[in-house]
Amino acid sequence: MVSNYLEASILALIQGFSEFIPVSSSAHLILVSKISSFNLGSLQLDICLHLGSLIAILFYFRKDIINLFQNRPLVVLLILGSVPLVLIGFIFHLSGFVNNFRSLEVISWTTLIFALVLYFADKQKIEKNLTNDLTIKNVLIIGFFQVLAIIPGVSRAGITITASRLLNFNRVDSSKIAFYLSIPALSGASVLGIKDLFEENIKFDLVFIFATFLSFVFSYLTIKYFLIFVKKFSLKFFVYYRIFLALILFYIIYF
Repeated sequence: MVSNYLEASILALIQGFSEFIPVSSSAHLILVSKISSFNLGSLQLDICLHLGSLIAILFYFRKDIINLFQNRPLVVLLILGSVPLVLIGFIFHLSGFVNNFRSLEVISWTTLIFALVLYFADKQKIEKNLTNDLTIKNVLIIGFFQVLAIIPGVSRAGITITASRLLNFNRVDSSKIAFYLSIPALSGASVLGIKDLFEENIKFDLVFIFATFLSFVFSYLTIKYFLIFVKKFSLKFFVYYRIFLALILFYIIYF
């Protein structure tokens, strides 16, 4: 029982820390599952971890979300930006095709490639802002970039921030776009997970409530301090981290 709570704590930490920064939470969770002897991993736990992150983003941006609904054009744009991932993600979920990408080889290469893309995107000097410069054209571009996050290692937050920076949005607003678009993404993942869960035998366990709570706490703290970070620094730290992680994976795979 104690080991289950320890495993839930570690997985919640990974989910909460990596969901909202450009390092790929799915890649880290897959890595842990492949190199550890954890036996807690399950559909129910996965739902709980994503649910904790969803509650965190809704709670942190509760005032912004209320204000957003007073700006209907911006709400419509954010909904449009979510459509590509929701539709294509649903198709991939039904087909099970995405399971073909859940390998260390894919994770290692996507981790490296999209680190380099993020590096060049973050060098943009012209800075647009979310309130005045988000259009149908660029929100759809960001939305289609976000579809790449279906592949483990790409990072949904990372590719969304990358696309936003390529379109010359400043770092803070690029991060906010990624955060706002995470709401339908996490909601969709939770709904699909719950749908699958009802097709299995549902077993209530306090460890899953514990995992949801920890995922919420770690996600909330990550959102808070990541926004503070991007106000003062570039995204090079995350680029270097991804390159370092990719090199470790290459060593494990090829040597």
